[in-house]
Amino acid sequence: MIELDAVSVAVPASAAPPTTAAGAAPASAGRRWGRTSRETPEEVTILHPTTLTLTERSVAVIGANGSGKSTLARLLNGLVLPTRGYVRVHGLDTHDDGRAVRRMVGFVFSDAEAQLVMPTPREDVALSVRRTGVERSLRAERVEEVLGSVGLAHLADVSVHALSGGQKQLLALAGVLATEPRVLVCDEPTTLLDLRWRTHVTALLGRLEQQVVHVTHDLDAALLADRVLVVDHGRVVADGTPEASVAAYRELMATRVGTTDEL
Repeated sequence: MIELDAVSVAVPASAAPPTTAAGAAPASAGRRWGRTSRETPEEVTILHPTTLTLTERSVAVIGANGSGKSTLARLLNGLVLPTRGYVRVHGLDTHDDGRAVRRMVGFVFSDAEAQLVMPTPREDVALSVRRTGVERSLRAERVEEVLGSVGLAHLADVSVHALSGGQKQLLALAGVLATEPRVLVCDEPTTLLDLRWRTHVTALLGRLEQQVVHVTHDLDAALLADRVLVVDHGRVVADGTPEASVAAYRELMATRVGTTDEL
């Protein structure tokens, strides 16, 4: 279960990004405990106070570019810390228990290459397996199991650079799954993929046992979720069934066709 309690994120008006260093608190962390309700003159709020309890196995997050989707997603494993409020994952606070939360919450980025560090799929997944503390004698078997689960076992020893974009995304996903997270957050994992691989990755996410929070522009994929959040201008403006939320998002975007005055 994921809980956001009156969470907001503010950045300096100078446009510096929010703190993302592992375990580090934002400069305003001291105010966090007081839950200040207003931004200071030196701050710009990029996610307004948000309270959510996410219990569904599959939650999709949709919204326009720059709406705050990624900020919301990165709050869930402590990549971004709240300026005010609390984020808890299975009872652990992302601020106080950041390391434990990051072990529990896997994160997949849109650019798979940012997550691939070893020469071959076998070596890349093995690196993740070692971090889980699996006994040395069982690691090779675990690597084969993970690669097989995403359909990459036959490419285990191929150069990562020879993989297609879709295969690289599967490998990035495999590396995260190898750490056995309870929650998987995917920030637009299919944005750079063609239709074939977008469909394949979406289907794979739908088969996972973990709770999946999927940030996406693919409305067909969003319709497969159990619950859909619509984020707009740093606020959750719709939250409900896939059909209702996607319809609300379409209506919202229809009012902005032809406008270019938004940052």
